[in-house]
Amino acid sequence: MTATLQWVSSSHSDNGGACIEWAPEHARHTGEVLVRDSKTPSGPHLTLSVDAWSELVDFARFQG
Repeated sequence: MTATLQWVSSSHSDNGGACIEWAPEHARHTGEVLVRDSKTPSGPHLTLSVDAWSELVDFARFQG
């Protein structure tokens, strides 16, 4: 399933490869936010609710 998804990295991901990617089209169509490690694109992904994704983004924003 994840092979056909379009994954997007953060615009702030130029930090030596330590970033995540997400599949925004999937989120728009299903309400599930898929998240994966950009260094392991064929590996597993997490499925987050929109609320959990929002909290993760807010947390990351305030850590930088």
